[in-house]
Parts: sequence; structure tokens; C-alpha cells
Amino acid sequence: MDENKGLVVFKDKKIRRVWFNDEWWFSVTDIVGALAESQRARKYWSDLKKKLTEEGFELSAKIGQLKIVSQDGKSYATDCVNTKNAFRIIQSIPSKNAEPFKQWLAQVGYDRVQEIENPELAQKRMKEIYRQKGYSDEWIEKRVRGIAIRQELTDEWKRRNVEEDKEYAILTNEISKATFGKTVDEYKKLKSLKKENLRDHMNDLELIFTMLGEKVTTEITRKDDAKGFDECEDGAKRGGRVAGNARKETEKEIGRPVASSENYLKISEKEKRKRIK
Repeated sequence: MDENKGLVVFKDKKIRRVWFNDEWWFSVTDIVGALAESQRARKYWSDLKKKLTEEGFELSAKIGQLKIVSQDGKSYATDCVNTKNAFRIIQSIPSKNAEPFKQWLAQVGYDRVQEIENPELAQKRMKEIYRQKGYSDEWIEKRVRGIAIRQELTDEWKRRNVEEDKEYAILTNEISKATFGKTVDEYKKLKSLKKENLRDHMNDLELIFTMLGEKVTTEITRKDDAKGFDECEDGAKRGGRVAGNARKETEKEIGRPVASSENYLKISEKEKRKRIK
């Protein structure tokens, strides 16, 4: 991994991190050293672990021993946490350096409570995040609609005793293969993506055919009153096939493939849309 990608910097303090289980994990002693204003980060972390345990924080389930490169250039097993649990540890550090994080977390918590009371706020927040990332309103509307269709489908799978995560991924791949002739990983490879969300790098047509495949799958699943993974898998293949046939017809008419290798890593969607016009 690029050395710079293995580090984040906070107030001139380097915090080492490692990519594990499809997410970043951070060195706890580095976090403590950056925030606690202590010259003995390891001792501080040892004392903090006892406090967290007394508070009911299940350290064994939250902390991972991962090898990270040290100053001597060698890799050593180090206590690491993912982003969620890093925030939990930060909350327990009484320091002015940690206070901005705590204020931010308090604001996030308040915003989520407001969104539970008024779900429209969550959608507004989502749209604003996409705007800040450089997406056009036209694209955002399709992306938000696609999220709703995806949620409707996964809710249907859940009601029909499909297990989340692994089986959802298999069914999603069946829809993708039938719609675009590619699994999700193959599609991400085409677009030169790694940990990024594939749908955040789809153009209008790609989003539309993704929505079509998932919406038709939902309708087939309901019509057949599918039960369990096998029957839902059959519905996923058929729903994807409908979208795939429509995609092939579209390609004949427009004279080019719908599936594109383009992404929005360097040039934003909004800027690319302007160039096309």
C-alpha cells in the first residue's frame, strides 16, 4: 500500500491505519497520542482500556490486533479499531484536542434524532452530501430514487427469510450479471474502483437499468410469493434478464455500450455532464 494511504494526520500527529475487512482500522495508541496530550500513549491506553471495560465496552469484540509498520520499518501487532469504535474511544478522552470530535458527534446524534422524527430531513441531508461531492441535481434524483428501490427490494428479501449480507450479495450479483453481463466486482474493476460505492460512479443510463432490474425483481418476487433464498434467486435472475434485454435494445439504438468504464474519481459527475453538453 502507498505509505501516504497508510497514514492520516491530525494536528501534525501521524495516525497509522491499515485496510482490513473492507474498511480502515486505526492504531489506538496513535489516536491516544494525538488527542490525550500524554507522552506515554501506551500507558494511557492501558489505563483507558480498564475504564472502558468497567463502562461495559466489549474490548475483545471491538479491538483487533493487526500488523502495522512501526518507526523502525518493521510490522508489529498493534491494537486497532475501525472508525465507529475510534469515535467511541475518542469520547472517553478528556482533552481539549478531543473536544471538536465530541461536539461533532453530539451534532450528528442530534441530527439523526431529528431525521427519525422527520424522514424528509434525511433525504435532504443525503442530497446535500452528494451536491458537495460534485453531483448534479439530475443525477442525485436518480440516485436517491435508486436507493429507495433498492431498500424496497431488500425489505422484500428480508420478509422472505433471505439472510442479509452474504445472500443479499449473491442475489445482487445475479441481477447485475443478467442486467449488465458483469458481477458487481467485475463492474467495479471495469470502472477502476476499489472500496468506492459502484452506484456512486454510474451514469444516468447505468442507474436507470440498475433500478429497472431491481424493481422488476421486487415485482416478480411478490407475484411468485417467493420463499427462501432459492426462489428469490430465481426472481433475481428473471428481473435482471428483463433489464438486460432492455439494455441490449438500448445499445442497438444508441450504438454504444451502456456499461461504461468512466468513474467520478478525478472529475466530478457535474463537471462531466457540463462537458457533454
